[in-house]
Amino acid sequence: MTSGMEVVQHSCAIGKKSGSCIDLLTKQERDLVHSKAAEVNYRKGEIICKQGGLANQIMIVREGLVKIYMETNSGQDLVLQIMPSMNIIGLSALFGGNSVYQFSARTYLDTKVQVIEISVVKQLIRSNPEFALHIVGMLAEYNTIISGRFFCLTHKQTYGRFSDVILCLANRIYKDKTFPLQLSRKELAEIAGMSIESVARILTRFKEEKLIEIDNKQIRILDYERMCEISFKG
Repeated sequence: MTSGMEVVQHSCAIGKKSGSCIDLLTKQERDLVHSKAAEVNYRKGEIICKQGGLANQIMIVREGLVKIYMETNSGQDLVLQIMPSMNIIGLSALFGGNSVYQFSARTYLDTKVQVIEISVVKQLIRSNPEFALHIVGMLAEYNTIISGRFFCLTHKQTYGRFSDVILCLANRIYKDKTFPLQLSRKELAEIAGMSIESVARILTRFKEEKLIEIDNKQIRILDYERMCEISFKG
C-alpha cells in the first residue's frame, strides 16, 4: 500500500490497453509491416498457435476474441488471458530463450489476425523507441494480469471470481453494462476457475438477488455497485 492507495487484485483475464501499436510507426515502417504481414481469418474454436510450437511470428488480433491458455496433463485448460482486438499474441517470443510458444491460443469467436514475422518486429523495436515502449508496456500488463489472476484464483471465493469475470466483460470487452452472452457456461467456468455447475448456481443466485438479468442471450448488470463490492471482497 502506497500513499493511501489500495491495490485491488482481480482475476480478470482481460487487459485495459487498447489502440494499435502500428499507429506509432512511420509510413516507411508501416509499409514494411504490410509487405511482410498476412491476415488470417479463424472460425470460432480454431487454434491459432500451439503450446510447444516454433515461435517465429507474432499475431495482432484485429477482430474477435482469443483465449490464451496452458494445456495441462489433466486435460483442463488453464486460462492465462483473454485477448480482444488490438492485443498481440506471442510477445514473449521477441526475447532470448523463448524459441517456442509457452501457451496455446484458441478463438472464442470468429477472429481476424494479422501475422508478422518476429524478425520484422525486432527491427521495428530497434528503430522506433515509442513503438518499443508500447511493446514493453503491453508485456508488463500481460504479466500483471497473469500474476493477479493466480493470486485471486487461489484466494478469492467463487462469487468474487465470477463477479470479476462479469465486470471485466462489461468494462473491457463490450464497454457496456448490457452485453451479449457470447461465451458458453463452460468457457465462463474456465475463466473463473470453477465448475460449470458452480457457474449455473451463481448465475441463478445473482438473478435472484437482482444483481443481473439475462434475457435473449444478453446479460445486464442491474446493481453495478454491489457487483463491484462482491468482486472486491472476494
